Amino acid sequence: MDNVTVRWNGNRQFVGWDEAGHGIVMDAPSDYKGEGSGVRPLQLLLYAMAGCTGMDVISVLEKKRQDVRDLSINVEATQRTDDYPKIYTHIVIEYVVTGFGVTDAAVARAIELSETKYCSVKGMMGPEVEVATRFRVVEADAPAE
Repeated sequence: MDNVTVRWNGNRQFVGWDEAGHGIVMDAPSDYKGEGSGVRPLQLLLYAMAGCTGMDVISVLEKKRQDVRDLSINVEATQRTDDYPKIYTHIVIEYVVTGFGVTDAAVARAIELSETKYCSVKGMMGPEVEVATRFRVVEADAPAE
């Protein structure tokens, strides 16, 4: 069982931590009585999606013996503005994989497995949330030694 604690710290700031002591600060922008001193809670979903799927993609590519040197994940999301709750309705995830001889097919399959089988965060998204993905592979200079 996972366990986190979140405590109000004044205005709209909340501080959270898990059982291992990892912490995070959440806050609202000044327009909403916050100070902008932390991540907005809804944005944490984007971090979670990128982290979850990123771990899966790296794991699958390692199993496929792909020479991955770097993985960067950019996430853009559009939030519903006309009704509450103001959920994300469209999320675009872009993977930038840097490596030597990494194949498009291997990356595409790793992303597919993450999104359809392994990523718990993606699995919790409801049908109202459209998630689109794209990727590009950047060739590194030489194989790792």
